[in-house]
Amino acid sequence: MSQTHGPRVAALIGPYGSGKSALFDAMLAAAGAPVRRATNGRTHHGGTEMRVGQASFLDDPWTILDCPGSIEFSHAAACALAVADIAVVVVDPDPARAAMAAPCLRMVEELDIPAVLFVNKLDALGAAPRELVEALQAQTRRRLLLRQMPWREGERVVGYVDLISERAWRFREGAASEPAPFPEAMRGAEAEARAALAEALADADDALLEAIVEDRAPDAAALYRPLHAEEAAGHVMGVLFGAAEHASGVRRLWKALRHDAPEVAETAARHGVEAGAEPLAQVFRTVQAGHAGRLSFVRIWRGALKDGASLSGQRIGGVWRFPAGEPAKVAEAAAGEVVALGRLDGAATGDTLGGGRLPFPEPPAPTFSLAIEPEDRKDEVRLGAALNRLTEEDPSLRIEQMPETGETVLHGQGEQHLRAAVEKLTQTVRLATHRPRVPFRETIRRPVRHHARLKRQTGGHGQFADVVIEVAPRPRGAGFAFVDKVVGGAIPRKFIPACGEAAEEAARRGPLGNPVVDIEVTLVDGGFHSVDSSDMAFATATRMAMQEALAKADPVLLEPVEHVAVQVPQAFTPAAQRLLTGRRGQILGYAESPGRPGWDEVEAMVPAAELHDLILELRGQTLGLGTYRHRFDHLAESRAR
Repeated sequence: MSQTHGPRVAALIGPYGSGKSALFDAMLAAAGAPVRRATNGRTHHGGTEMRVGQASFLDDPWTILDCPGSIEFSHAAACALAVADIAVVVVDPDPARAAMAAPCLRMVEELDIPAVLFVNKLDALGAAPRELVEALQAQTRRRLLLRQMPWREGERVVGYVDLISERAWRFREGAASEPAPFPEAMRGAEAEARAALAEALADADDALLEAIVEDRAPDAAALYRPLHAEEAAGHVMGVLFGAAEHASGVRRLWKALRHDAPEVAETAARHGVEAGAEPLAQVFRTVQAGHAGRLSFVRIWRGALKDGASLSGQRIGGVWRFPAGEPAKVAEAAAGEVVALGRLDGAATGDTLGGGRLPFPEPPAPTFSLAIEPEDRKDEVRLGAALNRLTEEDPSLRIEQMPETGETVLHGQGEQHLRAAVEKLTQTVRLATHRPRVPFRETIRRPVRHHARLKRQTGGHGQFADVVIEVAPRPRGAGFAFVDKVVGGAIPRKFIPACGEAAEEAARRGPLGNPVVDIEVTLVDGGFHSVDSSDMAFATATRMAMQEALAKADPVLLEPVEHVAVQVPQAFTPAAQRLLTGRRGQILGYAESPGRPGWDEVEAMVPAAELHDLILELRGQTLGLGTYRHRFDHLAESRAR
């Protein structure tokens, strides 16, 4: 009987539309687990949430994580990969769509996780397997190695030939494939493909190299050994074929995972976990599960977790497994398992429970924003609580209070990402959303001198203050400055600070309605009354002088300009440049994106007012692949159309 293994985890990732969810369902069905569409007490919809399923295949316990395919939810996939033993990168069979797998393949490389590539929808395969693999190879630094060859009869794919075992299998609709006589028409192509596989693996295995040099055909074990080692080291990815909708190739994928996926101790060691008996777990997902409360999904790297035990100073309030996605409470869970823990309110996604801090993916920089507010002001407290819960569930969402505009801004990865977030919020409070306002500034173009006098008599002590100020522009970025040049006691020293504070306060709203920056206000002269002058009087007079002086000083609107770095496949570089210049951008240059062969990074200066929906148009012109990061650079006179 074959060896059984401890609990392991596989993460299904791939571009939107590749069929990951169908593969998830088919894998659970092939393992004999019932498949349900509900997850964690909530309905899975639109591919925006991770699904968790657990089953045993050939007596090995597994957790399968079905990750959202949209690039807007890529952080959820990264969180899953951080705790998985192996990744299954799911792609469709069209070479023209190979570039869409690039973000997933890059994620696998960056997180240094073993992976296999599963070409789904084999019934729609039109290109030769070699052509498809070449197109996919251009998207990854890992070497892609064919482990199977699709078997065609006419235009229809009816099964596959396994290159390692040299056996043929015929597909059966909705059932396991059955052994079949080797198709003689494939003998030559199969031998050539098997020889290529052996040569690719020979560099890592002396015994295999010796067999090739001596012109001896290697047996299956001679190929499996280096393939497993090279996959575990992250040097190669085996390529398998199937059609999840028809259950074709699914059990072969299961068997490949069973042989190739590392044990939890190996994965834990790769993450820097030291051996020991004390429990150690890592939170990779946080869910607000209605009446079930807050659930922290963890991978147990070491030891066992028991309901009611303490972990990192917190008492575990329940342990749940998820057979086929449905929660089932258990008393204890062992190393390697994925479980949800209740009532760990102090634990956030990414936290290591039990000591130390293991590496975990940082959320990507936001690319799209919405200003949000409750339709009823009385709901502001409820909205605040709902936002806290939302960002606990999804760390790639960020909330920012904008002091310049008074808005609450929700930042995320795109329109779909924020639409899903707002949908969750509206279950708690009715919301209004709009495009965030740009924090414009203003300044002046020429110096002015202005005199203002306050003289009021109201029965008792009056108010009197006389000020003469000069307001002049400063270099961009120099900020506000107040200078005292009063001589001869024209204004008593005790009133000067009130003038400075009032001048700075008056600059917070200029004649165009925005804060005024980069000006110097000089108090040059004035007058006072021995009884009626006061701090309040001089502050009022200074504000009067400022308002009138700024209006006469040729005010001009300033807009924030961002340094933008756009990353796109090289085929889309011209389109990205046109897009940026069409948004008043100044191209600074472009070069190959660091660490991303076949991709370019285009740098430009772009007004912030043009960035709101940039990501939507960029993705629309780049098969959904383009992205960008940005940071504030400087203020410039507005030339908005």
